[in-house]
Order: sequence, then C-alpha cells, then structure tokens
Amino acid sequence: FTRANPLSGDVVTTAAAASVGDANAAADAAGRAFDAWSQTGPGERRAKLLKAAELMEAHQGDFIDRMIDETGATPGWAGFNVKVAADVLREAAALTTQIHGDIIPSNVPDSMAMGVRVPCGVVVGIAPWNAPIILGTRAIATPLACGNTVILKASEQCPATHHLIGEVLQEAGFGGGIVNVITNAPDNAADVVSALIAHPAVRRINFTGSTGVGKIIAEQAAKQLKPVLLELGGKAPFLVLDDADIDAAVDAAIFGAFFNQGQICMSTERVIVDQRIADAFVDKFAARAKALKAGDPRDERNTLGTLINAASGEKLNGLIDDAVEKGAHIAAGGKAEGVVMQATVIDGVTSDMRLYSEESFGPVVAVIRVDSEEEAIRIANDSEYGLSSAVFSRDSARAMKVAGRLL
Repeated sequence: FTRANPLSGDVVTTAAAASVGDANAAADAAGRAFDAWSQTGPGERRAKLLKAAELMEAHQGDFIDRMIDETGATPGWAGFNVKVAADVLREAAALTTQIHGDIIPSNVPDSMAMGVRVPCGVVVGIAPWNAPIILGTRAIATPLACGNTVILKASEQCPATHHLIGEVLQEAGFGGGIVNVITNAPDNAADVVSALIAHPAVRRINFTGSTGVGKIIAEQAAKQLKPVLLELGGKAPFLVLDDADIDAAVDAAIFGAFFNQGQICMSTERVIVDQRIADAFVDKFAARAKALKAGDPRDERNTLGTLINAASGEKLNGLIDDAVEKGAHIAAGGKAEGVVMQATVIDGVTSDMRLYSEESFGPVVAVIRVDSEEEAIRIANDSEYGLSSAVFSRDSARAMKVAGRLL
C-alpha cells in the first residue's frame, strides 16, 4: 500500500500490506525468540538498548525526513521525537538492573516464600502517527528491557517512520524475531490487530490512540484475558483563575494548544477562563495565535505544519461551523483549507456546542468563560476524558487545591 504526503499528495512511501497470515507469522517468530531472549542477562539487554539509542540519534535525519513526508510534522517536532525516543531507550536500559522480587513471610516453619518477576512473553505495541517515534519506541522499549519479545504494529499513516524504528533496533542487535514490525493497509487494520490479540504467544497489548478504537481493543483483549495498557483521547482543560498571570497563561496556552498543530492527545482543548479577566486573556491569546503561520513544514517561515489528512480538516470545520451557528465567534484563525489550518481560537463556547465536548485533535481551542472557581472546576470535570489538565493562579496553594479537585 502507499502513503501520500498530506500537503502535496505525492506518494512518499510504499509499504508491505501485511495480512492476517503475516501477523500470525510475526507472532510465531516473536514466540520462538522469546525463550532465548528472556534468558539473556540484564547487562546484554542494557548494552543493546544503549546501542539502539545511539543509532536512533545517528539516524535523526532519516527519521525527520520520513516523519515530515508522511505526517506533515515540522522539523522541530520530528527532531524532538527522535531526542525523546532515544531517552526512552536509555531509560529502558537502566530498568534492566532494577527488576526486583519480594520475600514474603511464610507460615510454614523453615521455609521461605518469594515473589519473582519474570518476562511474560510476546508484547504487541500499537502506536499512532502523531508522535510516531516517541510512542512507537515507548510501546516496545520497556518490554524489551524486561526480557519480552515485541511486535510493533505500525500506523498506516506513517509506515516508513515506524519501520525505521525496527531497522534501528535490528542494527543494534535485536534480530532473530526479538523485534518485529508489521505494516498494513488501512482496510486491513482491524483484522491484523484482532489476529495479534488472539494469537496464543501474545500476552500483553499496549495501545495508544483514539478512545473508540481503544474500547474495541480492550474488549477483544478481555475476551482473551490478556492485560492491555491504554492511552486514549483527551479534551484537556486549562483553567485560568481570576488572579492568574495572564501573560504566563497565554504563553502556556499557545504551546499547549498548537504544538504539532494540536494533534496531541494531551493538547489544550478547553481554556476555561474567569469572566473578570477573560477579555484581556482572549485579546492576548488571539494575537499570539494569529502570529503563528501554518503551511509547508519544510518552509522555515511556518511555525505549524499540516493536518494529517483532509478528513481531519473537514471534521474541524464542522466543529467550528456548529459553534459559530450557536453563538460562538472566531477570535483567531478560521476554517481549514485542505490540510492547512491556521491556529484557531473560538471564544464563547457553551455546553450545547460540539466543540465543548468532542476532541478536536487539531489547532482549534475552545474558550469557555465562567463566573467562579466552582464553575470552572465543574466545567473542567464535565468530560468523558481525564488525560491531562492545567491550572493558572498566582496563588500556588489555591492552584494546587483546585488541581486536586479535577478528575
């Protein structure tokens, strides 16, 4: 199958379209490699992970090029991905010598009971496209450190970027089925993932992605009695209390809302601001947002890159239209043009608007005005999501107290 550049439409990647049979073959290979790898000492596992970190940094240029081509990310975001992913590998390397057991008191005389941690088997990591190098690496680094073999199920949006993670790990010595990478066409994703979850050798699943897909994966894993680790969607609230430093809050909101075009699960989606300072905050926030330019990520004049695809832009435009029709107004930015969308601030968002509750996953932030701290907390908690949040106040004790009440 092919992957096109979001902006130009040119094909930038041709990748293997794995079938269910290929998925089972990868799980078989990982299962065969497990016995030997699980018996490999921590020193060797540590050395290979450290080598992988060095190689990842050495391939930084390749990673950046692939990520820009496939996802429309900026060079800065792609480079940040490489740095953090290398650090993830180093952190995993440090864990190899920190796997401890327990001595458990026994009621039987002259006996001792122990709890011992052992590798579990094959771990499947399913990674998304928005921070592909960080999240692809994170999905498999710690399992490898603990002596498990792994399968990285690449995103259909960035198969070459994710495949390069596997290439780096192979070069570092994780061959012979220890690390496996599966790429599949979009239409086959559900079948491939289902096959991996059901395979007898697979013992754990790690998924980062949308809440809807996460629920399906959790259900399938539960039927197999297999533990699954999920990191899903968000609608992060950003509370600006009446005594906040407005300039500091604006700085943080600009970064939180528009980094990687807002295509981050922890991205600031709802700015909940006290009415007494709302006008001043929105004026400064909108002015800063207007100064950000979106477009070709290889053009140094652009701070923001592109959306992942045109469908994302259509969804965002629908959210904006709905909000404006119901009384909100556009303080900065506007609707997407294809995959290019300027940083957009929608002021006056209320609970009857889709933007109030639906994850936008783009450079669109809702400003919700409130009359009190209690109302701010209530609105922040009025969400099905609970991934991240922020509170701004000059009184740190007050901010911590409010933060403690957020769900």
